Amino acid sequence: MSLTYAILSALISDPSSGYDLAKRFNASVEGSVGFFWNASFQQIYRELNRLEEKEWLQSESVQQENRPDKRIYTVTALGKQQLCQWIAESEEMAPIKDELLIKLYAGHLVSRQTIVTKLEMHYQQHQQRLAIYQDIKCQYFKNPQTLSKTLKFQYMTLLRGIHYEAGWLAWCNEITPLLK
Repeated sequence: MSLTYAILSALISDPSSGYDLAKRFNASVEGSVGFFWNASFQQIYRELNRLEEKEWLQSESVQQENRPDKRIYTVTALGKQQLCQWIAESEEMAPIKDELLIKLYAGHLVSRQTIVTKLEMHYQQHQQRLAIYQDIKCQYFKNPQTLSKTLKFQYMTLLRGIHYEAGWLAWCNEITPLLK
C-alpha cells in the first residue's frame, strides 16, 4: 500500500489541514490511521502536494488569527474514484517484517536473560496497546450493530488490532516457558 491511499482514506470522511492529518498518522492519537500506517510530516506534505497536482485533492486556504494561514485538504471526485478503484484491486498478503523475530531467530547467541528481558519489554508494550484498543472499543463502539456504515468499517480495523495484540500476547505466553 502506498501513502497515497492512506492519505485519501484518512481525508475521505474528515477533511483536514496537513498538520492535523500528520497528527492522525501518529499511533498515540485515538482512532487514528497511525495504528496501522505511519508516515513523517515531510512524507505527508510531499504527498499532499503531489495529490493536489494530480487533482485527487483540493485545498482551501483558511485564515487564522496570530498564525499562518492553513490549507484544508478535501478529496475530489477524481480522488474518490481512484480510492474506490484501489480498494477493489486485489492485494497480496503482507509479509511479516519484525526485527524482534530476527533477533529471536538468532537468540541462541546471547544469554537467555537478554531475550527474556526483551520479551518482557515487548509484552508490556503490547499489553498497553491492547488496553488502548479496548478503551477505544468501549468508548466509541459499544453497540456495533447500530453504528453507521462508516463507523462499522472503522470498527472492523479496530477489531483487527485487538486480535493482533491478543494473539501476540498469547504467542509470547506460549514461548516464554521455552526460555526456562
